[in-house]
Amino acid sequence: MIEPSWRKPVGIFLILLIIFIWAVIVATASPWIGQLHMLVQAVIYTIAGIVWILPLKPLLAWMETGRWRA
Repeated sequence: MIEPSWRKPVGIFLILLIIFIWAVIVATASPWIGQLHMLVQAVIYTIAGIVWILPLKPLLAWMETGRWRA
């Protein structure tokens, strides 16, 4: 029988932590972003919606293999 890895629950916690911290950062910046032109806001929020995904690839690799690179 395969023993469950402790890396998966820790990884899930870290993913949720990354999402929470990124949401706080974006929400904190929103008063300044809200003063910009609507199209600039759309670009900033689109980029902010994608950037938080970048640290997930190495984190998911670590969760599966125990190494930070696949």
